[in-house]
Amino acid sequence: MSPRKRPAHQISVDEHVHIADLPSREAILQMLEASDSPCKFGELAERLDVWDKPALNALKRRLLAMTRDGQLVRTRGSRFGVASRMDVIGGRVLAHPDGFAFVRPDKGGEDVYLARREARRVLHGDKVLVRIAGLDRRQRPYGNLVEIIERANTQIVGRYHRERGIGFVIPDNRHLNQDVLIPQGKSGDARDGQIVVAAIEHQPDHRTQPIGRIAEVLGESMAPGMEIDIAIRSYGLPNEWPQAVLAAAQDTPASVCDRDREGRRDLRELALVTIDGADARDFDDAVFAKKTAKGYVLYVAIADVAHYVREGTGLDEEALNRGTSVYFPDRVIPMLPETLSNGICSLNPDVERLAMVCELNLGIDGEVRRARFYEGVMRSHGRFIYEDVDRWLKGDRRKPLAGNAAASKSLACLYELYQALRTCREARGGLDIETIEPRFEYDLHGKIEAVAAVSRVDAHRLIEECMIAANVAAAKYLIRRKRPALFRVHENPDEEKVRDLGLFLRELGIRFPREAASSPQAFAQVLRAAAQRPDKRLINTIVLRSLKLAVYSEENTGHFGLALEAYAHFTSPIRRYPDLVVHRAIKAELAAAPVADDAKDLMAALANHCSTCERRAEEATRDAVAWLKCEFMLDKVGERFAGIVSGVAEFGVFVELDEIFVEGLVHVTSLPGDYYLYDAVHHTLTGRASGREYRIGQPLEVVVVRVDLDERKIDFEPAGVAVSGRGRRGRRRR
Repeated sequence: MSPRKRPAHQISVDEHVHIADLPSREAILQMLEASDSPCKFGELAERLDVWDKPALNALKRRLLAMTRDGQLVRTRGSRFGVASRMDVIGGRVLAHPDGFAFVRPDKGGEDVYLARREARRVLHGDKVLVRIAGLDRRQRPYGNLVEIIERANTQIVGRYHRERGIGFVIPDNRHLNQDVLIPQGKSGDARDGQIVVAAIEHQPDHRTQPIGRIAEVLGESMAPGMEIDIAIRSYGLPNEWPQAVLAAAQDTPASVCDRDREGRRDLRELALVTIDGADARDFDDAVFAKKTAKGYVLYVAIADVAHYVREGTGLDEEALNRGTSVYFPDRVIPMLPETLSNGICSLNPDVERLAMVCELNLGIDGEVRRARFYEGVMRSHGRFIYEDVDRWLKGDRRKPLAGNAAASKSLACLYELYQALRTCREARGGLDIETIEPRFEYDLHGKIEAVAAVSRVDAHRLIEECMIAANVAAAKYLIRRKRPALFRVHENPDEEKVRDLGLFLRELGIRFPREAASSPQAFAQVLRAAAQRPDKRLINTIVLRSLKLAVYSEENTGHFGLALEAYAHFTSPIRRYPDLVVHRAIKAELAAAPVADDAKDLMAALANHCSTCERRAEEATRDAVAWLKCEFMLDKVGERFAGIVSGVAEFGVFVELDEIFVEGLVHVTSLPGDYYLYDAVHHTLTGRASGREYRIGQPLEVVVVRVDLDERKIDFEPAGVAVSGRGRRGRRRR
């Protein structure tokens, strides 16, 4: 297979070169302001006197960064113009299942509403230019499309149907709110009801919806593994390796050679060990700790992926394209080929490996006194599993460390240090929100037998605290040395959401101060107050929903959730590209390499791309998990389950079933006959006549009445209410 063409938004990672005379943003804006019309890249480069290839690449990155920041607009003809002069806003389309859409501006700010007549010309993810047409009654902007810059969807996965001689594909991705028409003779071998991939040959416009052909038939919806195939294609996850990348991976040495050891600190005798899940195959990190007269020394050794994956190579390009490994319930799409991720880059036991080492000196109170980074060579003294280590920590000394005195001593010290680190975390107000991760158990035929919860133990938390300490040290190291890199940032929550959360918590008898929007400590106090309550998990969920999403950024603005002034991802370069970027930045600092003039712009582009890849992976795995839960419930229509109200909306209440962690909807029309009033602040539905109330945390016994695989929805009715229907699967129609 030939290498796939890389998306236009991806930024090539060249070697860092020093470009003394790269035009500043101000110079570029002044030149474009003086121009009568937007300019093409070549014309810009000529006017700015930029000629050599490294400088041209740097200029291109700067222009793209200025476009992302809203200073410039890039038209479909690849011309750059000053945004303020063109009176337009560039952004991505966020389509709604009901037919309308929003445009999220590249430069940030309020989303722009697109009415149905405008939204029908685009699909979710398209890059567009819009002009503000006015404000609605709530003073929110609405706009008109000026130009479609880039189409995001060339293939769509969905279910094929043929009715009255007309073929069409209903997209599986609910954000894609238009069916794809399949003309006569372009359906291939597809049969009605099959899952297919449709190649779009004509994008939607103001007259017609998208038109395409069947490019691939994936099969029947209940085929094993279908949910993963659908998610991969629906979200455009790169899952096939270009031949050149596989060849480069095969050419990578399988063991550490003498030349690799040169200039590195020898840690092979240090009893570093890995602690991971039972099904882990790649090992990013190893830890060791020892007690000193003044406190502790913690070694966090991380796989030196940057030594094998060099900037600008095919391996690097593909890792950047993927951005992150994607973890499905029964499959992983790795960021790196398995030859590297499970081989030379993995800290497997009893073999030499190259590592980037963070050595931390901590006081007895867990506060970091000094941090050092260096390149090392190590040998893992053991591969241990969380649950086994947890049993050992709780007094079972038989395994996994029997006979390994050095590792046992280190682990006892690590546990002591972990308790000090946890105390520090609680003191500063770092949040520890427990979420439920489902684990699917299969029978011999691949059918889901049960859905269980993955429980966290102290061994998980021990490793987490060690990794956080190393990540904080990496961020501070790069900031002190003014080395451009990627930071993990988490902004303060919106005041409106904090206010609503406070009203809800006060109804439960939990105090929540008004100034909490800027105080992680207030959120931490809520979680501590809820720790012993029966509705703990639901309170955790509501608190989590009130927080913003963490993203990557070239600017360090702190991490609200962890209550940290600086944070970066350093500890997982096998599965996250931002960690690889941080490793390269530390290596560049250790080597005293000059900082390229356009390094900040490059980091801005990487931050945007990596955040997008992370969201894409999360949405794909969430979609696959929702499918699997529906599949598990298909043969349980008519059965009764105990559950708890996990959410309340104007149209009904969501109920999560006990023990199997499957969520479904009791529609308001299925509730006992009454008119129900919705209270968004207190998360309640109340019957106007009966006074019957449904609120979050309330136990509720329900009957399964309908399961819809296509919509990933499960419908319930309260037990004791007549079941209105027992359809197993519905079909979405637009």
